[in-house]
Amino acid sequence: MKAGVTGVGHLGYHHARIMKTLADEVMIHDTDPVRLQKVSEELGIQTAGSIEELVEWADALDVSCTTSAHYEVVQTALNSGVPVLVEKPIAATVEQGLEMVETAGEKGLVLAVGHIERFNPAMIAVKDAIQTPIFMEGHRLAGFSVRATDVSVVMDLMIHDIDIVLWKAASPVAEIHASGVPVLTETVDICNARILFENGAVANLTASRISAEPKRKLRFFQKHGYVSVDFAAREVTALQLKGGSIVPVPVTVLESDALTAEIRSFLSAVTDNTPVAVSGREGLKALTAAAAILEKSEKSILNLP
Repeated sequence: MKAGVTGVGHLGYHHARIMKTLADEVMIHDTDPVRLQKVSEELGIQTAGSIEELVEWADALDVSCTTSAHYEVVQTALNSGVPVLVEKPIAATVEQGLEMVETAGEKGLVLAVGHIERFNPAMIAVKDAIQTPIFMEGHRLAGFSVRATDVSVVMDLMIHDIDIVLWKAASPVAEIHASGVPVLTETVDICNARILFENGAVANLTASRISAEPKRKLRFFQKHGYVSVDFAAREVTALQLKGGSIVPVPVTVLESDALTAEIRSFLSAVTDNTPVAVSGREGLKALTAAAAILEKSEKSILNLP
């Protein structure tokens, strides 16, 4: 398996590092030649001078470049017959994401989306225990960083939890309500969203990139049970109604690296035809919901004094 990685910045560096341990051969590309050369020397990986060169060489492509470039790069790969793993969000716009999903379908190629929290060992430990949640509550809070401030907190952080609640609700979205404000940047820095599903389930999500204390936690309430997933600490709390009492449910969280599991899952889908953990269509659903939340948040800004 010859795997290409495009975009070797903050996150892409680790994609390349891990890919080197899993694929037979790896080639990397980046629009910044200085960064490309630096990563190439550090990791001992060959480089491509262009996306076209990388796509022509590769059997599979890992797209970790900036979101605004996802569409062009992914379409180039898919139209050349190369399966793709693309970082979240799948694309900059819903329209672009839809085209990418349609192209993958027409070509019969794997298109996986890197929603990494699906591979968090805490989430893996309880994914089967969360069956029919009726209420979900998420808080994803981070301190301010100049990285990724070109996109809103919805697309940068909240989309992780959007993907999880869409997955576990397993029901179409009926309504979305949201409000958000820009505080330190020109885009939304803190946002609260309420997602109502057709099956009656509800998800309340809050995301902030201007918080003093970091938090990455989702709580799931279902009939006779409760599950809390702490993605940062990789810990789980599970409670169940049993014999008229609330009792703790033992949960074993097996240590694993989420990004390694994500990339391994993609390569397995390419070589062994196993199902991808997050398909292009699922990534598109998350993007569609995130776009609706962002639109409603931006409208709420207009009402500020």
